[in-house]
Order: sequence, then structure tokens, then C-alpha cells
Amino acid sequence: MNQREKEEYLREYGILKAQGKPFFPYAVAKDGAMAVVVMAIIITMSLVLGAELGPKANPTTTTYVPRPEWYFFFLFEVLRVIKPPSLVPLATIGVPTIGMILLFLLPFFDRGPERRPERRPIAMVTFVTVFGAMAFLTYQGANAGSPFAVEKPTPPAVKQAGGATLAEYELGKAVVTSSGCLACHKLGENGNSGPGPDLTHIASRLPAQGIARTLVNPTAPMPSFKNLPAQRFNAVVAFLSQLK
Repeated sequence: MNQREKEEYLREYGILKAQGKPFFPYAVAKDGAMAVVVMAIIITMSLVLGAELGPKANPTTTTYVPRPEWYFFFLFEVLRVIKPPSLVPLATIGVPTIGMILLFLLPFFDRGPERRPERRPIAMVTFVTVFGAMAFLTYQGANAGSPFAVEKPTPPAVKQAGGATLAEYELGKAVVTSSGCLACHKLGENGNSGPGPDLTHIASRLPAQGIARTLVNPTAPMPSFKNLPAQRFNAVVAFLSQLK
């Protein structure tokens, strides 16, 4: 913006400012009236509809999956992405704080008087980046499966076989769930992406014999399952060998 455009802008701004009304009491009165309307609607909805209450908290449960409110899903996903325990403070405090500081400093970086989006590249790039990252992380957090349960549907072939085959498959699923496998492995929408490999389609990469050998002689830090009772061990192999 050259000097002539700047002077023209300031002149138009001065005229419009002179024609306007002071912030107090006009804008304050409008904002106050709108705040009263919003509060009245919230109070009315809480009285008429009530609050959604879940089951009573059970302090002895081991299957409870903590989930934040939807507007914290993006922070929840950041914590899931940054896995090392030593970096948990960075995920919970560092990343949000750095993001807020950068947003507060944005007006100092983009000091141009232009209001049109196409002429404010710094502000627009920042907006698109921040909004896109938050939207993606919110979606990922909302669709994250439980790290303590296998929610993968039973294959049709196993359902059709029924009987002992179905019972062995379900037992294998229960053993995998209760043995902490999902702490290091991803299985469908459940579990964690590492440090172990994804087990969603493990049977497409390893035959049943290879899966059994891996369970007996795994790569560290995975524990060995050689001391598992034979029935439960075979059930785990049968379950994993169906994941194609």
C-alpha cells in the first residue's frame, strides 16, 4: 500500500468513525441483550431436557476407556500421536501453549491494513493450517477405537463354521484383549500404532505357523507367549490367522 492509498484509507476510516456510534452504551447493550437471550435458552433447555447422565462410576473397572468431550478430541489425538512417556508434558502443555502463542503473535506478523482474504496470505495460510489440523485431529480422535477392546467384526467364514471354530475365535479375541496386545499393536480401529506392527491384516503376511513362532520367540520388547496354556495359545493363533 503506497502513501496515497494509505491517506485515502485513513480519510474514509475517519468519516465512517464520525458517522458511527460509541461502543458504550450501544454495542454493550446489544451484546448484553444477546447474552441474556443465550443464557435464557440454555437454562430453559437444561430445565426441560435435563442433563444426560451415564452409569455410576465404578472404581474397580479395568475396561473403562477415558474419552474427552468432543471439543478436546484434537488434544486427545495429539496425546495419542506423541507416545513416549518422556514427551507427555510436550503433548499436554507444550504443543497447545506454542500454538496459542503463535496465534497471539499473528497480528504482529501480519500488520497490513488489507481486509480481503486474497491479499492477506499470512493470515489465510495460518487459518487454513490451524483449522485443517484441528479438524483432522478432531476427526481422528472421534473415530479412535478403544485401546482395551477388539471391535473387529467376526469374519463370515468363522460365523458359518460356528461351533468349535467360532468358540476358539472368540476365545482368541478375548485373550488378545486381556493380554495387553493393543498397547503396542493396532487392530482395526483399536489399539495403538506401535511400537509393534499393525495386526489388522496379519494373516495376509504370515501363515498360522509363522504367527505361532512369533508368539513363542518374539522380537523385543514383545513378551513371549510360550507359557500360555495350550488351549489359549492355539486360540490366539486361530484368531490372528483369520485377520486377512
